[in-house]
Amino acid sequence: MITYLVTGANRGIGLEYCRQLKERGERVIAVCRSASDELNNLGISVATDIDITSDESVADLVTRLDDQPIDVLINNAGIVERVSLERLDMNSIRRQFEVNALGPLRLTQALLTNLKQGSKVIMMTSRMGSIEDNTSGGSYGYRMSKVALSMAGKSLSVDLKSQGIAVGILHPGLVKTRMTGFTDSGITPEQAVKGLLARIDELNLENTGTFWHSNGEILPW
Repeated sequence: MITYLVTGANRGIGLEYCRQLKERGERVIAVCRSASDELNNLGISVATDIDITSDESVADLVTRLDDQPIDVLINNAGIVERVSLERLDMNSIRRQFEVNALGPLRLTQALLTNLKQGSKVIMMTSRMGSIEDNTSGGSYGYRMSKVALSMAGKSLSVDLKSQGIAVGILHPGLVKTRMTGFTDSGITPEQAVKGLLARIDELNLENTGTFWHSNGEILPW
């Protein structure tokens, strides 16, 4: 049985990660600020009141885990706030950096003692964080924070390789969740997570640091 820790687990992609991993028979630790009924009904371990933007809250999670090994850390928690050039909101951009980029790095560093040789770290980024793929502009806080997250993931892949820890940088695709307004043009969370888990399963020290679409496509930086 493999132990997965999933942040942002109370809804959307995070909840679907927990659901599919439970169905696979894996051990799942769901981390969130507040649990949904759907999450509580899965019958997995749930750690609530965890804010990844807070050093104290992350330290509390580390204490609760009590050195238990983590095989796969999935940094899924994130937010999106629309920031255009015409309505540039620096506070919104800072919030998105705190949650989307600094939070996952903070948590990963704090849990290094729980990771071991063969463990995997996943950064849930976005194609909107691809500089080469940006043809529509806008979304300043989200795009900038996801670029930063991808860079953190790439650096971690270099720094952790000698410890036998692989890092995956993953884009789920356009998914029908609350974050995207349940867009009609998106895929379902079930479809997205099925592909994401396939990418995680094939992640190793040879392909560590790769920026993948959930469908297996390697994305441009």
